Amino acid sequence: MSDQRSVNSENEKILLTLGLCAKAGKLIFGVPMICEAMKKGGKNMPLIVLEASDASENTQKKISDKCKFYGVEHVRLCHDGERLASAVGKTAKLGAVAVTDKGLCLLIKKHI
Repeated sequence: MSDQRSVNSENEKILLTLGLCAKAGKLIFGVPMICEAMKKGGKNMPLIVLEASDASENTQKKISDKCKFYGVEHVRLCHDGERLASAVGKTAKLGAVAVTDKGLCLLIKKHI
């Protein structure tokens, strides 16, 4: 039972950290914007992409292929798109978000 609590705690910490990323302006919302940011590169290049658990097969493939091509880490969360959106202050369901700050990326990786 304690292992399950630990996993739930870490999952909540990921969402809290994503909220912090959003407030800091270091988060890209949604698959089209993430793909565009990867294509452009530069200071807004995603360092890690976090995908919602209920993302469609098409979204999963698109994100996976782009992340592999651009060498960006890709993680599938156990939270659905509505919970992900709520954590980052959005009302519409999100398929994925991407972190653009190295320090915040490291903080998220600690909880994965």
